[in-house]
Amino acid sequence: MGGSGSAWGPAGLWVTLALAWSMGVALAAEGPAEPCGTEGWAQDAVPPGAAFVAAASYRGPGNNDTRSNKALPILLWWSGSLFPHFPGDTERIDCPRGSCLVTRSRRVARHRRTKALIFYGTDFRAYEAPLPRLPHQTWALFHEESPMNNYVLSHSPGIRLFNYTATFRRESDYPLTLQWLPGIGYLRAPAVPLAEKDAWRRKGYGPVLYMQSHCDVPSDRDRYVRELMKYIQVDSYGKCLHNRELPSERLRDTSTATTEDSEFMTFIARYKFHLALENAICDDYMTEKLWRPMHLGAVPVYRGSPAVRDWMPNNLSIILIDDFDSPRELAKYLDFLDKNGEEYLKYLEYKNVGGIKNQFLLESLEKREWGVNDMTLPNYLNGFECFICDKENTRVEEEQEHKKSRGKIPAPRPHIAQFKHMGCPMPTPGFGSVEDLSEGDSWKEMWLQDYWQSLDQGEALTAMIHRNESHQGRFWDYMHEIFRKRTRQH
Repeated sequence: MGGSGSAWGPAGLWVTLALAWSMGVALAAEGPAEPCGTEGWAQDAVPPGAAFVAAASYRGPGNNDTRSNKALPILLWWSGSLFPHFPGDTERIDCPRGSCLVTRSRRVARHRRTKALIFYGTDFRAYEAPLPRLPHQTWALFHEESPMNNYVLSHSPGIRLFNYTATFRRESDYPLTLQWLPGIGYLRAPAVPLAEKDAWRRKGYGPVLYMQSHCDVPSDRDRYVRELMKYIQVDSYGKCLHNRELPSERLRDTSTATTEDSEFMTFIARYKFHLALENAICDDYMTEKLWRPMHLGAVPVYRGSPAVRDWMPNNLSIILIDDFDSPRELAKYLDFLDKNGEEYLKYLEYKNVGGIKNQFLLESLEKREWGVNDMTLPNYLNGFECFICDKENTRVEEEQEHKKSRGKIPAPRPHIAQFKHMGCPMPTPGFGSVEDLSEGDSWKEMWLQDYWQSLDQGEALTAMIHRNESHQGRFWDYMHEIFRKRTRQH
């Protein structure tokens, strides 16, 4: 899918980056690269300077690296807003295999000791990428957020620009799949008693809660919920399909709803069902929309990750929208559970002692190296930069062995990110088919166009890297060339 109409297939990108990497070995041996004009950052390779020699040291357990700061590989957070060290711009990190300097100062972007650039997926724009891509540097991607933030990464040409990834997909190099689940205890929190939920119903509240204020999204969730509302009472408190007011001004404050405020959580916990529809569809993309109702003891009525069952505490803990032929059929089932407490409570048995049966979930949480709201563990930003630091120190060692052997030991081969590290599918309507939508449908005009234009953008940047382009301004010329080729093909 990602390669259709492309002049540069994934295999071509592998060859180009492999050649570039081998060139990088030679360049590293010869000294700093010659200046090659790049828009947006320094024209000359700038020495690291005093800040990189005097950066405050941090020693992690098990690190015996005795190198001085000026001998360490440099990792540059190209997306400086994510730099996980304060208050400075540069820090020494001491990771299991060795140490690195990490910085958000772009003035070292072209230095030969700058081994990796770390990008935040939401901020990454193909037309703003640092060019030319230097042969001695890897690109690392951190993207824990929705695929809707950057569909360039859901196509092969886009994701294969990167060497290492940290995404919500379990297949990524540093998976962030359970980023919204603090721990197994979060799921075991007690539920509101069924008697209290039934009393809530008798006061006129519906069985189903919908709480969304981000309305025009790729999953087109409002279209489905609007149809569901025809067959069952859904109380909608957000801006999307709003039909009911929260009981106080304080609860109407959006910031209250996003911080798990106790008053807000108590209010929504009384609902039997929460509509939990992610803003985009992709394997392993699961957010607080799924985990929060499970924490509270409501049953999520879910659409999001097609692989969500792999992560559930047992075989009966959520209701999947896509298991039903229509919103009408789903409404019938929800009504049945609403009127049959014994059947409803089966969906909450995972909260009982020994109720969590999924060993894959338990083992994944046990093996997770980073914590969620846990000061005893590194956060996932620090964890990922140490992952990259270890990879770059290993690459430096392998390059040195290659050089010492005069070619008898092969140069290290580049690691290239795979389609499945993101690989999210084309958006589809929340209800019905694309053919059913009118020509002026805003969802169709926005998200289908964005998805396929993102493919072109990934292909354009790939072509620019192949041709060693140094001027970002030529990006739109490449886009026009790809558009012309695609038009001729069709």
